[in-house]
Parts: sequence; structure tokens; C-alpha cells
Amino acid sequence: MSLAQITARIHAAEAHSGRAPGSTRLIAVSKVQPLDRVVAVLEEGHRLFGENYVQETAGKWPDLRARFAGVQVHMIGPLQTNKAKQALELFDAIHSVDRPSLADKLARLVQERGAAPEMFVQVNTGVEPQKAGVLPADLDAFLARCRAMDLPVQGLMCIPPEGEDPSPHFAMLAAMAAQNGLAGLSMGMSSDFEAAIAHGATHIRVGSAIFGARSYA
Repeated sequence: MSLAQITARIHAAEAHSGRAPGSTRLIAVSKVQPLDRVVAVLEEGHRLFGENYVQETAGKWPDLRARFAGVQVHMIGPLQTNKAKQALELFDAIHSVDRPSLADKLARLVQERGAAPEMFVQVNTGVEPQKAGVLPADLDAFLARCRAMDLPVQGLMCIPPEGEDPSPHFAMLAAMAAQNGLAGLSMGMSSDFEAAIAHGATHIRVGSAIFGARSYA
């Protein structure tokens, strides 16, 4: 699917939900994609990308940022605590603040730097034991901890359980964000971004629909 087709579907979903045009930001998930595919999307004018790995980002994006003005790269995968310092230097936003030890480390580093990327707390809305994220029951206390350390949290992120209707998870995330005065909602992927937009997503993460299937070889 072309970038233009995805954008048209986003605008249609915004209109259908009575949302302002352009109120949803499209994160093109470029992790593990060949460089020529990423460059092709940059040449079409897109400037917001998502990556999962600090090392891959460090090897790929400094050169691309130098070639293309206005690029933003968001961390959308799990972040190891020992990579937090490098992540703060590489990313414009981190969508996967998912545990107290990481929040503590980021808060210390942000205080030292005097600047921070946008931060989203990942919520495990399906309470899945194998999945990262703060449990819904623990979210209020976790956000209070972040705020006490002056860690600036702008929003929440979730990845609904595979094979389930994602809409209840999107609705839950939106309700939790509203309850905590957070404007950002990072939710929705290639298969369900229209449902996410209907529930107020501010950031959707679309990879394979734009770039084609990934090769992990």
C-alpha cells in the first residue's frame, strides 16, 4: 500500500470520527527494513519513523538526518536500562517506558541533560504475563512516581493482545489517559489503526503496510 493510500485512510478515519484533520501522526515503522525502502519513503516527504533497536538506530539515522531535514525518530520497542543514555541522544520520543527501574534511570539522565524526548508509558492492557508494560491497576502509582521525579510523560501506549478485538483496549487506554490528564495516545498498527483513530489515537505505528514484509535475515 502506498504512503498516499495510508494517509488517505487516516484522513477518512479522522473525518468519520469527527476528529480534526491531521490530529493523528503516522509513525512509519522502519525497523529491520532495507535502507533503500526507508530512503524511498523519506523522498516521498514523510518525516516520522519508528525504530525498535538502539544499535540499529545509531547505525542508520544520523546519516539520514543529515540528508533529510526535519526527521523525527521514535523508540517504539522495549528499551534496556543500560541503553537509556544512548536512547535519549538518538530519539525524539520514547513510547516504551514500562517499568520503575527504567523510569528511575531516565529521570536521572534527563535531570543531567536538562532536556527530554517525549515520553509515553507502555500499559499492558491485556495483563499478558509475557508482555512488557505497566499493569492497569499499577498505572496511577507509576505515573505519580514519574511525576515526582520530574520525568515528563506526555501519553500512554499499548499493544492489544493478538487475536482479540483491539477496540476495548484502545478505549481502556483512552480512559486511563483522560483520567491522568495525558493527551498522547500511541496505539494502532497496520491492521487496526482506523479503530485506534476512532478511540482518539494521536500516534499510530504502521510498518509492513508501508514498507512491505520485513526480512530478519
